[in-house]
Amino acid sequence: MKTKLTLTVRKSVIDSAKKLAKRRKVSVSQLFEEAFSNEELTPIKTESQRAAQRLIERLSKAKSIETQGNDKDLLKEHVSRKFA
Repeated sequence: MKTKLTLTVRKSVIDSAKKLAKRRKVSVSQLFEEAFSNEELTPIKTESQRAAQRLIERLSKAKSIETQGNDKDLLKEHVSRKFA
């Protein structure tokens, strides 16, 4: 459940937080939540970093596929078909 929180901080801190949030394409609330969601402080990630992390997690769970032949032969075959 989300709850509103009112903080009293210097205007310069608010401006810095807004700029950082804009650069990372997240809200100020998201910055705050990420900074304090874990017991140990972790660096705040950008949307791209979070997307990359999700992709890595999905790929690590994916089954590997069987290929016919080795990579070098497959590349040669692809190039010969492409430029034939």
